[in-house]
Amino acid sequence: MGASLDLAALRARTPVDAPVNLAATRQDGLGCHSGKETMQQAAQAAGMGETLDALKRDYPVGPHDQPQSMCPAFGSLRVGLRMRRTATILSGSACCVYGLTFTSHFYGARRTVGYVPFNSETLVTGKLFEDIRDAVHATADPALHDAVVVINLCVPTASGVPLRLLPREIDGVRIIGIDVPGFGVPTHAEAKDVLAGAMLKVARAEAEHGPVAAPRQPRDGRPTVALLGEMFPADPMQVGALLEPLGLSAGPVVPTREWRELYAALDCTAVAAIHPFYTASMREFEAAGRPAVASGPVGHDGTAAWLDAIGEACGVAPSAVAAAKNRFLPAIRGALAANPIRGRITVTGYEGSELLVARLLVESGAEVPYVGTACPRTAMSEVDRDWLEAKGCRVQFRASLEQDLAAVEEFGPDLAIGTTPVVQKAKERAIPALYFTNLISARPLMGAAGAGSLAQVINGAMAQRDRFDAMRSFFAGVGEGHAAGIWEDVPRKRAAVKRAGPEKPVGEMA
Repeated sequence: MGASLDLAALRARTPVDAPVNLAATRQDGLGCHSGKETMQQAAQAAGMGETLDALKRDYPVGPHDQPQSMCPAFGSLRVGLRMRRTATILSGSACCVYGLTFTSHFYGARRTVGYVPFNSETLVTGKLFEDIRDAVHATADPALHDAVVVINLCVPTASGVPLRLLPREIDGVRIIGIDVPGFGVPTHAEAKDVLAGAMLKVARAEAEHGPVAAPRQPRDGRPTVALLGEMFPADPMQVGALLEPLGLSAGPVVPTREWRELYAALDCTAVAAIHPFYTASMREFEAAGRPAVASGPVGHDGTAAWLDAIGEACGVAPSAVAAAKNRFLPAIRGALAANPIRGRITVTGYEGSELLVARLLVESGAEVPYVGTACPRTAMSEVDRDWLEAKGCRVQFRASLEQDLAAVEEFGPDLAIGTTPVVQKAKERAIPALYFTNLISARPLMGAAGAGSLAQVINGAMAQRDRFDAMRSFFAGVGEGHAAGIWEDVPRKRAAVKRAGPEKPVGEMA
């Protein structure tokens, strides 16, 4: 399909066969600025109640519903952009699409992002859905794509734009339509699961109906353990080495890098829930009869418990599990001893691996009084939570920025690991800090390689405390209080002057 695409013919070929309820958009002001409650009410009125209820079940909020995270849709966008032969189309406000595409390219995407613009008229009349359908037909080229992903952002979801009415496939190209509204999906980490789960559901149905494409890399015949959650590239290799003496191998990492890997992931003996919040994805593995194993092979205790759990889930003889533990645990213990971390550290983040990082820090010798994660508490996170709390760590799921900042104030750590605002606040107090996403989660955590991976960067950061104190002392008072703002002259602290007589005009100096 090229420039000669006949849109009228396409509309005739795939008519809108169900009414679109857009009553919620028949007033001014429905947009990103309208507020979460207004958007939810609009979505309910537009017939999206079932979709919102499903999101609430899979991604429940905590005592509050605003954990730290960038726009949730970025998670789904990231998953699609990292897959071969997969096109992604966004439907949402132009400002949102600009921000999402900018962020995706900032994080290394080198792919085109499709966009279906709209205005009040096309939104109210239902023309937006027709435009999305036309864009899907124009994009679904089997020579280029295995799948086309369409993501509804806040306004189209609130308006009830019915992606469910899109064709399931066009010329063999799968069409995956998902709603990822900021008022329905709490974090971008969970939005990765929204798309990964939707793709696994389609792939599972295809596998149940007949032969499917083999993986790009041939399998060696050993049973596999699929890995759930984005991981540092070296970690799957470490996991594979741990599984080898058990007669197992590491399967694909979900989210996958291409469609055919979804079949291979489902064709596993068990799935390792490295990131414990992939609820929709685990539902598909469960439907395929694949058990889930919590936590990951992190540190000495974590690796020992994980090997036991994998052995039980995969029917491995206890003697083989014991042999694997005897082979790997001394090396992990040695790596931890050779790379000690001494100091008090608070850990916060929104990636989903915060509890694993905290476990590794504790086993390295650090005191970790607080772990805050924007992700929810799930059955798969209980193992790590129990272990950390037994070590005296407070674990806060669905942590808010205020809770994370309060922890820094309460514990006065030697190092704060966290999100950008947490890092900023810590450095204002002359506390060394590291950004979790770029400096911590971008390092191996599993096996012996993970045991020594954090010590250098963390010990190096904590060693900067004296420099922070010196800088804070030198710049004390600069940019604060009466010295804040932009001045042409040296700012002077002036005593308060009581006003006398009538109120002075705005902008006039007292």
